[in-house]
Amino acid sequence: MNSGNTPPQSRPAPDVPPTDKRKMALAGVLLAVPIVVLLWVPHYAKIEPRLFGFPFFFWYQFLWVFLCSGMTYAAFRLTLSARGKTTHKVGEDR
Repeated sequence: MNSGNTPPQSRPAPDVPPTDKRKMALAGVLLAVPIVVLLWVPHYAKIEPRLFGFPFFFWYQFLWVFLCSGMTYAAFRLTLSARGKTTHKVGEDR
């Protein structure tokens, strides 16, 4: 029961900007791609082609370390831009 002192939970606070759902969806895709690709083991469980003597299996996974880092950073930046500008400073409680 609402006593009148607290705002209903269904409405966001007035100073919270709307979230761009397309950017958030794209950020989710960027985070899901490495998971799907690296769980699909038969795709990269092979020896050839070799790169500097390393079997494909190893250098392909090592390449994904850097790709995952880039995709995670891109998803982070997309999330920040999707949420828009806020009125509080970073680390400040509301």
